[in-house]
Amino acid sequence: MPQFNFYSAIEQIGAARWNNLAGTDYPFLRYAFLCALEQSGSVAPETGWQPCHLVVTEGDQDIAAMPLYLKSHSYGEYVFDWSWADAYQRNGLEYYPKLLTAIPFTPCYGPRLLFHAHLSDTEQTVLTRQMLAATQQLASQYQASGWHGLFLEGYLLEKENFPDLNYRLGTQYHWFNRDYSDFEDFLATFSSRKRKNLRKERSKIAEHSIEHRFISGTQLTDEMLRQFYRFYQITYLKRGRNGYLNEAFFQQLRDTLPEQLHICFAYDMHHSDTEAVAGALFFQDSKNLYGRYWGALAEYDSLHFETCYYQGIEHCIRHQLQRFDPGAQGEHKIQRGFEPIETWSAHWLAHPGFQDAVQKFTQEEETMLRQEMEYLRQRLPFRKTE
Repeated sequence: MPQFNFYSAIEQIGAARWNNLAGTDYPFLRYAFLCALEQSGSVAPETGWQPCHLVVTEGDQDIAAMPLYLKSHSYGEYVFDWSWADAYQRNGLEYYPKLLTAIPFTPCYGPRLLFHAHLSDTEQTVLTRQMLAATQQLASQYQASGWHGLFLEGYLLEKENFPDLNYRLGTQYHWFNRDYSDFEDFLATFSSRKRKNLRKERSKIAEHSIEHRFISGTQLTDEMLRQFYRFYQITYLKRGRNGYLNEAFFQQLRDTLPEQLHICFAYDMHHSDTEAVAGALFFQDSKNLYGRYWGALAEYDSLHFETCYYQGIEHCIRHQLQRFDPGAQGEHKIQRGFEPIETWSAHWLAHPGFQDAVQKFTQEEETMLRQEMEYLRQRLPFRKTE
């Protein structure tokens, strides 16, 4: 009989137990990543993220796990439910706390459940249902309004197996490597006018004498990390707030997950070849590149596109990576060869009336989003023969 155990810190589970179940190099589900969030204090009850990770055991064997947080707000999630919280408040109900299965501050789709390698597909599906049932019981104990799973893939997306969940469609823009030999080979798939526009953007970087360097985590010095953290904070301060993540988080990641961490620095060679003027942080696994944070000391025409997009594309081609996820939002990515893709979240609300209302909302939203995605596909820069 499976036992369902909840832990208030991932340290209580430990790296060996967690990574033994993870079975993937998807960076955001690695123990090192989740632990850095907690040990740095970026994810903590004080910041509105109370860990309550679920581990399922059978006898003395761990058979499954799921990251789980009790949230007192909706910041740092990128699937926006503020209107749902407002509706609860208008009806004299509490939306917070809520339970959340997601990677904090990380809108990258990927696995959210961890299973022992010897479990069959059928066993994993049954266990997923049991894990959700245990989570719903925990929601009742905490008087949480419900449970939400964000940027999902895998068993949680088998909608026919989970009729009590509402599924919500989202859109992102990803680049796909179709065995390009170099950046020019990729550009050859563009229409003539779109190809000219992109080359013009890249030429502006050369005119500014900007040089880019991809630095892997194993080569990142403390000074480089300080430079990058300054860029990161500048970006958030422009929005009127500090960044969610503190400097200790990035330092710990450099020390514990160096092989999957990269920073692309930009140098203005007119001024210095050691003091960067901008930087973008990336994560990498065996198949994909993930663009996460960026910032710059000064405004340079097209510097954002070059540092965050084109350098990432070149890195993928050079290392034969299949997909580049540059981060959430941004229809401007379409004209640069990033294609609209579906992302999915799942939602369960304990209140039957609100569960029904959210179901209607997500169905109407899905119809609208599918129309919008089709419109955006027609605006892709590729030649019509592609």
